[in-house]
Amino acid sequence: MNKYSGFSGGFSAQLQAFADEAKKDIDLSFREIVIKVGEALIRLSPVGNPELWAENAVAAQHNQEVANHNATLRSDPANVTKGGRLRKGLKVNDSMAIKGAAGYVGGRFRGNWQFTIGSPASGELETIDPNGADTLGRIIAGVGSLEAGDVAYIVNNLPYAIPLEYGHSEKQAPGGMVRITVDRFQSIVSEILARRKT
Repeated sequence: MNKYSGFSGGFSAQLQAFADEAKKDIDLSFREIVIKVGEALIRLSPVGNPELWAENAVAAQHNQEVANHNATLRSDPANVTKGGRLRKGLKVNDSMAIKGAAGYVGGRFRGNWQFTIGSPASGELETIDPNGADTLGRIIAGVGSLEAGDVAYIVNNLPYAIPLEYGHSEKQAPGGMVRITVDRFQSIVSEILARRKT
């Protein structure tokens, strides 16, 4: 037994405790980064809105002009009854049908972001999630077992994912979702690491 042997057990235990704590902190940071990336992808994802579809552009414009015309009429007190309604015969009730609107609910694209560890998900989901809350909840639940060194995937396998990424949704996602998130990735990491230091 040498003169240092009495200290080695305590020092080894302290080093191991430090390593365990550091790994735990790295794992938590990694999980938080993946959640933020998923949140950005979901938030940037367009939600189907038939009024924005090219095939409905004329109808949507016509309907907006009718609404503007009626609003202009309403702004003149001489055109409004004491009850606040337009006088008979003034209101224009002409509208054009928006195709795809009957029963259509957007949000399938947002609902198809899938998180996996080790290999990317295959297949599509039937999930409709217009606000993205359920999809983000799935990602948050999935990252619970994620550890530093794992490979994390967030994918969307719908056939129109690539067209949406490259400008198919000119009004809602002209710059895509993945490209914007990749551009912001370093700031996401820096923000999370800075917050964890405090």
